[in-house]
Amino acid sequence: MSDHAVLHVKGRVLAGPDDIRDELWVVAGRISYDRPAGARDVRTVQGWALPGLVDAHCHVGLGPEGPVAADVAEKQALTDREAGTLLIRDAGSPSDTRWVDDRDDLPKIVRAGRHIARTRRYIRGYAHEIEPEDLVAYVAQEARRGDGWVKLVGDWIDREAGDLAPSWPREAAEAAIAEAHRLGARVTAHCFAENSLRDLVESGIDCIEHATGLTEELIPLFVEHGVAIVPTLVNIATFPQLAAGGEARFPRWSAHMHRLHERRYDTVRAAHDAGIPVFVGTDAGGTLPHGLVAAEVAELVTGAGLPPLVALAATTWDARRWLGRPGLDEGAPADLVVYDADPRADVRVLAAPRRVVVNGRVVG
Repeated sequence: MSDHAVLHVKGRVLAGPDDIRDELWVVAGRISYDRPAGARDVRTVQGWALPGLVDAHCHVGLGPEGPVAADVAEKQALTDREAGTLLIRDAGSPSDTRWVDDRDDLPKIVRAGRHIARTRRYIRGYAHEIEPEDLVAYVAQEARRGDGWVKLVGDWIDREAGDLAPSWPREAAEAAIAEAHRLGARVTAHCFAENSLRDLVESGIDCIEHATGLTEELIPLFVEHGVAIVPTLVNIATFPQLAAGGEARFPRWSAHMHRLHERRYDTVRAAHDAGIPVFVGTDAGGTLPHGLVAAEVAELVTGAGLPPLVALAATTWDARRWLGRPGLDEGAPADLVVYDADPRADVRVLAAPRRVVVNGRVVG
């Protein structure tokens, strides 16, 4: 398409779960529901259209050993784009990916700065590794570097205890979260275990990643405080392999990881049933490949038993609203994905986009 071309999307435009249109137009890269006068050089795409999918836990610029070169980060972003992911909440990266903002053919990124972890209590090369007395200062730094989010590592294996343990004393977490909020940023935290959650939620945290430690006792606390979760079930699927690798040295940790894995679907379903917001995230980057958004949605439906429309909203309308980004709104940037069949009827349709449109350009 040329810069002056008009794109006409016909069929079923899913502007919202209950807002179904017959068509939309893309003019100068933006959405319109009014036919442009004197339109010429019109390209028509037919099918079922959704807002560009959201991966709310993704890491562009991160590899198994830390930051990667820009060309590798570009391939990661392109892989996500081809899967229909056009909005990413980058939940911690040591790489500077601001150059992506200058590319009108790549997904849009909402950054959380770099992970903040306790010294020697996270994957090497990923995070700022600090002690509690420095937490407020580092949270302030990453709040200024990010796009409205900060990422903490809330728990990790304590080798002396031989099991998962909280990273931060409650008073340090309270002060750091308050500072982030003062600077206009929300805070999320990596948490596998049960015993890190109460302090973080009562300290005002906004979201918990993975949330495998969410228990029946803790669910009402999440509801009371309005804390969302991003389960990353495609990542939790790796727990048995991780546990097997550490069983000889850390048997308590290994057994704990197995238990968290075994109840993962019940945990997510109970959270949803109680009214906790659940959003789609894959944890791509590091060791997991990119482009897994459709697999994560399918896990929420076929594994955790969420209604298909709920899982779909968790990667489209609701997720975009949560991140403060538009969907298929009048005048919004035309970031959308077109499918051959109705994804509300079968979310597996998401695995095979017919067309991907970024800023009004058909790119896939």
